[in-house]
Order: sequence, then C-alpha cells, then structure tokens
Amino acid sequence: MLTTASTATLPALPGQPASPARPACPTRHGGPAPAPASAPEPVRAPVRGRGVARWAVEPTVAAVPLVRTRVRVVLEGWRVAAEVVDVLLLAVSELAGNVVQHAATNGRMRVAMAFDGGWLRLEVADQGARPLRLPHAAAEVDPESESGRGLLIIQLLAAEAGGELSVATDDFGTSVRVVLPAG
Repeated sequence: MLTTASTATLPALPGQPASPARPACPTRHGGPAPAPASAPEPVRAPVRGRGVARWAVEPTVAAVPLVRTRVRVVLEGWRVAAEVVDVLLLAVSELAGNVVQHAATNGRMRVAMAFDGGWLRLEVADQGARPLRLPHAAAEVDPESESGRGLLIIQLLAAEAGGELSVATDDFGTSVRVVLPAG
C-alpha cells in the first residue's frame, strides 16, 4: 500500500515544466487523488509506511542539482533522519554526476527512490553499456588523480550507515543502487 498524504511542488527539471510530486498511480491503486497544485504540502509517509518517487531526465550538468533538490524534498517529506538524508544527497549528486560525465550521450538518466518498512532505496540508472564494478576499499588510489573516488566514498558511507551499494549492468544499461535503513 502506497501511503502519501498530499503533494509538494518540486522544481522543474531541464526541459520539463514544474510539477508536483505525486504518488505513483494513486487512482489506479485506489489511493487518494493528488491535491490541487494551489495547496502544496510536503509528501508524507508514516515511519513504517511505503512511498515511491521516480524521475527520468536528460543527463545534463543542470539536472544534477535539480534531481538532488527533488530527492531532498521527498526525503524531508518522508521524515528521514538527517544523517541518512546527508548520505543519500551525497550519493545522488555523485551518481547523477557520473551519469552526466560517462553516459550523457546514451539516452536518459532515471532516478528512483523507495521507502518501505524502514528501508530506503535510491537508484540512479542510465542507458550506458559501460562495465561498472564496485571499488575495493583496499585499492590504491593515485594521490594525483582528480577523480575516481566517488563510488568508494558512497560505498563506505552506506556501509557505515548499515546499508550497502550495488551495481548492475545489463542490456538496458547501468544501475547503481544505495540501500539504507531510514534511521
């Protein structure tokens, strides 16, 4: 059962008009219809409830801070602990930035969040077919390198928070998922 109390006005992503956050298919599953745009309120889910949010955007530099803002608004509405919000905001910034840098020419970037039974899942996916693997914490890092540490940092922060980072690559693209307890 998807549980959200109302809608929240979110900033527009590049190439898209501003739109409210809505429960996924609320009327199809018998849930409440979205509130009118004139009375936006934060998206709410009970601590043990469920919620879903999804976006598909062009992978541009301008999309990264806007996706981050949308993730923040949804997490605040779900009343997630501040420490967990910080980890997920860093993760979505890094993962969306990676899509822009490495897979921007391959279609759209998809961002999905789910809240279910005290667990949060953030997934950033693209249509790139590049092989991607999880970094090894004991790997040597070139001290002169200006990049290449983002996934390792996210992996370590997720593990410290009691969660995990996973990567999947298939015929449809690459997906990186962070799963954390909601705190």
